[in-house]
Amino acid sequence: MIDRIRWQGHGSFAIEGSPLIQIAPWRVVKSDVPPDLILLGHDHYDHCSPADVEKIRGENTVIVGNESASRIIRGVQVLREWQSINVGKANIKAIPALSSRDPRDPKVGGRLGFLISLDLYDIYYVGEADTVNETTYLRPDIILLPIDGFGRLSVADAARLVNTMQPRWAIPYNWGGAGEEATQLDAQSFQSQVSGSTEALLLPVTP
Repeated sequence: MIDRIRWQGHGSFAIEGSPLIQIAPWRVVKSDVPPDLILLGHDHYDHCSPADVEKIRGENTVIVGNESASRIIRGVQVLREWQSINVGKANIKAIPALSSRDPRDPKVGGRLGFLISLDLYDIYYVGEADTVNETTYLRPDIILLPIDGFGRLSVADAARLVNTMQPRWAIPYNWGGAGEEATQLDAQSFQSQVSGSTEALLLPVTP
Protein backbone atom coordinates (compact mmCIF):
# COMPACT_ATOMS: atom_id res chain seq x y z
CA MET A 1 0.00 0.00 0.00
CA ILE A 2 2.70 2.48 0.91
CA ASP A 3 4.01 2.56 -2.67
CA ARG A 4 0.53 3.57 -3.89
CA ILE A 5 0.54 6.86 -1.97
CA ARG A 6 1.74 9.94 -3.83
CA TRP A 7 2.33 13.27 -2.10
CA GLN A 8 1.44 16.13 -4.43
CA GLY A 9 2.70 18.92 -2.20
CA HIS A 10 1.16 20.86 0.71
CA GLY A 11 -1.76 18.71 1.99
CA SER A 12 -2.60 16.95 -1.29
CA PHE A 13 -2.31 13.19 -1.78
CA ALA A 14 -3.35 10.59 -4.32
CA ILE A 15 -3.87 6.95 -3.37
CA GLU A 16 -3.60 4.85 -6.47
CA GLY A 17 -5.60 1.71 -7.11
CA SER A 18 -9.29 0.92 -7.10
CA PRO A 19 -10.82 3.20 -6.11
CA LEU A 20 -8.40 5.96 -7.10
CA ILE A 21 -8.58 8.46 -4.24
CA GLN A 22 -7.61 12.13 -4.30
CA ILE A 23 -7.27 14.04 -1.03
CA ALA A 24 -7.41 17.86 -0.90
CA PRO A 25 -6.34 18.55 -4.50
CA TRP A 26 -4.52 21.84 -4.85
CA ARG A 27 -2.32 22.81 -7.80
CA VAL A 28 -2.45 19.22 -9.02
CA VAL A 29 -1.87 18.02 -12.57
CA LYS A 30 -4.79 16.52 -14.47
CA SER A 31 -4.23 12.89 -15.41
CA ASP A 32 -5.85 10.76 -18.10
CA VAL A 33 -7.81 8.85 -15.46
CA PRO A 34 -10.12 10.86 -13.18
CA PRO A 35 -10.26 9.92 -9.51
CA ASP A 36 -13.07 7.72 -8.29
CA LEU A 37 -13.21 9.67 -5.04
CA ILE A 38 -12.20 13.18 -3.90
CA LEU A 39 -12.00 13.99 -0.18
CA LEU A 40 -12.36 17.59 1.06
CA GLY A 41 -12.00 18.18 4.80
CA HIS A 42 -12.93 21.88 4.94
CA ASP A 43 -13.33 24.97 2.79
CA HIS A 44 -9.90 26.67 2.94
CA TYR A 45 -8.64 27.39 -0.58
CA ASP A 46 -5.64 25.07 -0.25
CA HIS A 47 -7.76 22.09 0.79
CA CYS A 48 -10.91 22.80 -1.20
CA SER A 49 -10.01 24.33 -4.54
CA PRO A 50 -12.98 24.53 -6.96
CA ALA A 51 -10.62 24.97 -9.93
CA ASP A 52 -8.64 21.84 -9.07
CA VAL A 53 -11.73 19.76 -8.37
CA GLU A 54 -13.30 20.75 -11.68
CA LYS A 55 -10.02 20.05 -13.46
CA ILE A 56 -9.70 16.45 -12.28
CA ARG A 57 -13.24 15.24 -11.59
CA GLY A 58 -14.89 12.80 -13.95
CA GLU A 59 -18.52 12.09 -14.70
CA ASN A 60 -18.68 9.38 -12.03
CA THR A 61 -16.31 10.88 -9.44
CA VAL A 62 -17.73 10.80 -5.91
CA ILE A 63 -16.87 13.91 -3.88
CA VAL A 64 -17.05 13.66 -0.09
CA GLY A 65 -16.54 16.59 2.24
CA ASN A 66 -17.78 18.58 5.17
CA GLU A 67 -20.68 21.02 5.07
CA SER A 68 -18.54 24.08 4.33
CA ALA A 69 -16.97 22.34 1.32
CA SER A 70 -20.44 21.53 -0.02
CA ARG A 71 -21.24 25.24 -0.18
CA ILE A 72 -18.51 25.95 -2.73
CA ILE A 73 -18.15 22.65 -4.62
CA ARG A 74 -21.12 21.22 -6.50
CA GLY A 75 -22.18 17.66 -5.83
CA VAL A 76 -20.41 17.12 -2.50
CA GLN A 77 -21.78 14.31 -0.35
CA VAL A 78 -21.61 15.69 3.18
CA LEU A 79 -20.19 13.65 6.02
CA ARG A 80 -20.38 14.78 9.62
CA GLU A 81 -17.99 13.73 12.36
CA TRP A 82 -17.79 9.93 12.76
CA GLN A 83 -20.10 9.23 9.83
CA SER A 84 -18.82 6.88 7.13
CA ILE A 85 -19.44 6.01 3.50
CA ASN A 86 -18.40 3.15 1.21
CA VAL A 87 -17.02 3.95 -2.22
CA GLY A 88 -16.07 0.82 -4.13
CA LYS A 89 -13.75 -1.22 -1.91
CA ALA A 90 -12.94 1.74 0.35
CA ASN A 91 -14.65 2.78 3.56
CA ILE A 92 -14.26 6.44 4.49
CA LYS A 93 -14.90 7.61 8.06
CA ALA A 94 -15.02 11.33 8.90
CA ILE A 95 -12.71 12.13 11.82
CA PRO A 96 -12.86 15.48 13.69
CA ALA A 97 -9.98 17.79 12.74
CA LEU A 98 -9.86 20.29 15.59
CA SER A 99 -7.67 23.38 15.54
CA SER A 100 -7.51 25.77 18.47
CA ARG A 101 -4.79 28.06 17.13
CA ASP A 102 -5.58 28.84 13.49
CA PRO A 103 -6.00 32.65 13.25
CA ARG A 104 -7.87 32.31 9.97
CA ASP A 105 -10.73 30.35 11.52
CA PRO A 106 -11.23 30.96 15.23
CA LYS A 107 -14.42 28.89 15.48
CA VAL A 108 -12.69 25.81 14.03
CA GLY A 109 -15.90 23.80 13.90
CA GLY A 110 -16.66 21.13 11.34
CA ARG A 111 -13.23 20.43 9.86
CA LEU A 112 -12.64 16.79 8.99
CA GLY A 113 -9.81 14.35 8.64
CA PHE A 114 -10.46 10.93 7.15
CA LEU A 115 -9.82 7.32 8.09
CA ILE A 116 -9.58 5.41 4.81
CA SER A 117 -9.91 1.63 5.07
CA LEU A 118 -8.75 -0.03 1.86
CA ASP A 119 -7.26 -3.43 1.01
CA LEU A 120 -6.77 -4.37 4.69
CA TYR A 121 -4.98 -1.09 5.49
CA ASP A 122 -6.23 1.86 7.54
CA ILE A 123 -4.87 5.23 6.40
CA TYR A 124 -5.48 8.21 8.67
CA TYR A 125 -5.34 11.62 7.01
CA VAL A 126 -5.29 14.07 9.92
CA GLY A 127 -6.28 17.19 7.97
CA GLU A 128 -5.77 20.67 9.42
CA ALA A 129 -5.72 19.85 13.13
CA ASP A 130 -3.62 20.72 16.13
CA THR A 131 -5.73 18.86 18.70
CA VAL A 132 -6.23 15.12 18.32
CA ASN A 133 -6.84 13.95 21.89
CA GLU A 134 -10.11 12.23 21.05
CA THR A 135 -8.57 10.29 18.17
CA THR A 136 -5.43 8.95 19.85
CA TYR A 137 -7.09 5.57 20.30
CA LEU A 138 -7.00 5.04 16.52
CA ARG A 139 -4.42 2.51 15.36
CA PRO A 140 -3.93 3.17 11.64
CA ASP A 141 -1.33 1.38 9.55
CA ILE A 142 -0.40 4.67 7.85
CA ILE A 143 -0.78 8.21 9.11
CA LEU A 144 -0.54 11.35 6.94
CA LEU A 145 -0.14 14.43 9.12
CA PRO A 146 0.87 18.12 9.02
CA ILE A 147 4.01 19.31 10.81
CA ASP A 148 4.07 23.06 10.15
CA GLY A 149 2.35 24.24 13.33
CA PHE A 150 0.33 27.05 11.73
CA GLY A 151 -2.97 26.09 13.38
CA ARG A 152 -1.88 22.52 12.81
CA LEU A 153 0.36 19.98 14.49
CA SER A 154 3.90 21.15 15.13
CA VAL A 155 6.88 18.87 14.60
CA ALA A 156 6.88 17.90 18.29
CA ASP A 157 3.08 17.43 18.40
CA ALA A 158 3.17 15.28 15.27
CA ALA A 159 5.97 13.10 16.62
CA ARG A 160 4.11 12.60 19.91
CA LEU A 161 0.95 11.57 18.07
CA VAL A 162 2.84 9.09 15.92
CA ASN A 163 4.63 7.64 18.92
CA THR A 164 1.26 7.20 20.64
CA MET A 165 -0.48 5.58 17.69
CA GLN A 166 2.51 3.53 16.50
CA PRO A 167 1.48 3.12 12.85
CA ARG A 168 3.73 1.19 10.48
CA TRP A 169 4.41 4.34 8.44
CA ALA A 170 4.12 8.08 9.07
CA ILE A 171 4.17 10.59 6.21
CA PRO A 172 4.39 14.32 7.03
CA TYR A 173 3.01 17.08 4.85
CA ASN A 174 2.96 20.90 4.81
CA TRP A 175 6.74 21.07 4.56
CA GLY A 176 9.36 21.97 1.99
CA GLY A 177 7.42 24.75 0.29
CA ALA A 178 7.18 28.49 0.75
CA GLY A 179 5.44 30.70 3.29
CA GLU A 180 4.05 29.04 6.39
CA GLU A 181 5.19 25.52 5.55
CA ALA A 182 7.74 23.68 7.66
CA THR A 183 11.28 23.38 6.28
CA GLN A 184 13.12 20.29 5.15
CA LEU A 185 15.10 20.48 8.40
CA ASP A 186 11.80 20.41 10.30
CA ALA A 187 10.77 17.30 8.37
CA GLN A 188 14.09 15.63 9.15
CA SER A 189 13.64 16.58 12.82
CA PHE A 190 10.19 14.93 12.78
CA GLN A 191 11.70 11.84 11.20
CA SER A 192 14.37 11.65 13.92
CA GLN A 193 11.80 12.01 16.73
CA VAL A 194 9.61 9.14 15.54
CA SER A 195 10.40 6.05 17.56
CA GLY A 196 9.35 2.46 18.02
CA SER A 197 8.38 0.37 15.03
CA THR A 198 7.14 3.31 12.92
CA GLU A 199 9.03 4.31 9.79
CA ALA A 200 8.75 8.03 8.99
CA LEU A 201 8.91 8.63 5.24
CA LEU A 202 9.72 11.97 3.61
CA LEU A 203 8.08 11.54 0.23
CA PRO A 204 9.14 13.52 -2.83
CA VAL A 205 6.51 15.78 -4.35
CA THR A 206 4.89 14.12 -7.36
CA PRO A 207 2.33 16.51 -8.86
